Parts: sequence; C-alpha cells; structure tokens
Amino acid sequence: MTNVLVTGGAGFIGSNFIPYFLEKYQTYNIINLDLLTYAGNLENLKECENNPRYKFIKGDICNRELLEYIFKEYDIKGVIHFAAESHVDNSIKNPSVFIQTNVNGTFTLLDVAYKYWMDESFNYKDKYKNCRFHHISTDEVYGSLNEIGLFTENTPYAPNSPYSASKASSDMIIRSYKETYGLNTVITNCSNNYGPKQHDEKLIPTIIRKALANETIPIYGDGENIRDWLYVLDHCKGIDLVYHNGEKGEVYNIGGRNERTNLQIVNTICEILDKKYPIKNNLKLKTQNSKLFSYKSLITFVDDRAGHDRRYAIDATKLENKLGWKADENFDSGIVKTTEWYLRKYND
Repeated sequence: MTNVLVTGGAGFIGSNFIPYFLEKYQTYNIINLDLLTYAGNLENLKECENNPRYKFIKGDICNRELLEYIFKEYDIKGVIHFAAESHVDNSIKNPSVFIQTNVNGTFTLLDVAYKYWMDESFNYKDKYKNCRFHHISTDEVYGSLNEIGLFTENTPYAPNSPYSASKASSDMIIRSYKETYGLNTVITNCSNNYGPKQHDEKLIPTIIRKALANETIPIYGDGENIRDWLYVLDHCKGIDLVYHNGEKGEVYNIGGRNERTNLQIVNTICEILDKKYPIKNNLKLKTQNSKLFSYKSLITFVDDRAGHDRRYAIDATKLENKLGWKADENFDSGIVKTTEWYLRKYND
C-alpha cells in the first residue's frame, strides 16, 4: 500500500477527487489534511469516512511540526496539494490570509516533502525515488484574455488579484524546488470548476440558492465576463493522469472548452429551474411573487468587483495529446446534473 497525502480534501475539488481516487486505486491509502475553514466540509466526504484506506486529519499546512509528524507517521510517498484560499472577493478584503496559506503554506509543505524524500539536491533516498508532489493551481495566474486566444502552458503570468498573485507565487516556489533541488513536481492549472459539493459562495451555487430563496441574483458588471467551465469530475480525471503519467517538472492546463459569459450561465440555470422546479411549485415564490413567471426575473446587475478579469479560456491540447485526457462532460449536460444536485441539497 502507498500512502498519499491530499491537502484540502474537504473542499470542493478535493472532496470530489478523494472518493474517485479511492475507488479507482485499491493500493492507495489517502491521508486527508484539511483545516476545515468555512470552505471545508466533512459532510462532503461521508462516503469515505468508514473506508479503512481513508484517514482525516484536521490541521494547517503552515504547521511544519504537524507536517513532519504526518510524513513520518504515515510514511508519505506522494502529495496532491489542493489546499488554498480561493475566493477572489475574500482576497480583495483580506489578502494576508491568502499569502499565508497559499504562499507560506505551500512552501512549508513542499520543504517538508523535499527533506523527507531526499538526502540532498537531486538525490532521492532509495525508498522514495518515485515520490511526486502535485500542485493544483488555476488559470487565473495568467491574467485576462482579450476576445480571442487561449491560455497555454507558455502564457506569461500576469495575476490581477491577491488570490491569483498568491497562486502564481506558489507555482513559482514549486518550480524552484524542481530546478534547484530536483524534486519531482508537476503543476496543473485548471479553468473554472463546477459540479456537486461546491461552496455556497461560488457563482453557480449562488444563482441556484438565491433563485430558490426568492432573493435577487447578483451579476457583476454587465455580465459579459467569460469563463471556461470544467466539470469537477473531468478535472479529477485530469489530475489522476498528470499525477501518474505527467513528465517531471511539467505544467499541464486542464480546461473544459466550454466558454460562457456569466449572463449565459445565469440564464441557463434559470431555464433549467423553470423546467425542473417551476415557480408555481416553489412555495416561497408562489406566495410572495405570484406575478413572476421565470427565475430570470430575479437577475440583478451589481457594481463590478475590483480586478475582475474579462475572459479566461484554457487550451488543454498538451494534456489531450500527451496524456490522452478528454472531458467526458459537456457544459449542457454537466450544468443539468449540477443544478439537480443543488436542487436536492437546498430543498432537503
């Protein structure tokens, strides 16, 4: 059995990844280290809690003593690093938390792995020659695109928010440990994820939650900001491929090739809700707004946020050609599955 440390596994992507990984690979034990901030929820991992190959530890990636204990106690032979502060609005209000977790925490985790696995630069201990550190990053490190073009692995970094700057910094630290010490690292930069288990603060859950509660659905600016949407399980499959088969020191972009404006997203979700849970069946709306015929009536435009990038879109050609990855879910099918999941959650 091989023990793999997954950080931030109680968050959105991590809590989709862990059940997938445990089911697919019977020779792995997963140790999930998560601080359980507001964005982490153990309810997301109910299906794993009785699995003998799964262990949860509550703790901070900035705590070197704890990390050293975990590596020694569980003889960690791989790291998949999700843990990060990730909400742009929160990074604007309180950037110091993002620097602490995303930069200092990543450095601490990386340094502990290096010192546990290696005797010195470019010299792995015999027992740990195949150990790998996989860092999960974001397309936001590349900044903003114009109306044409795609982010590739060679796009210069140009982060525009404290969040994306902290992730860009952590990416550079990962790179430095590969170049300076020979650590076996890989980085994946993903586009916007969507799917089950995402925190309520994010765009798609917010649209559904606000609609069902008869609250205004806020859309920043003119609603024309474009994102490339990636179904979370497709992201997990990409991470799996890169962790096992990616070339040492390489960066791989994972994107869904599903560009949509924020206004298109909200309109699509409202149309799904109109069919799946029409207003006449929503008692909260039936009694308070009987004249409403569509959830689109709740859409409201609000002042744009600072540093709001106009467009993100990822070119996943390298991952597709080199490792054979392909998204199984297109946006039209994925958004229906996602909306149905949140309908069940918010109507329980």
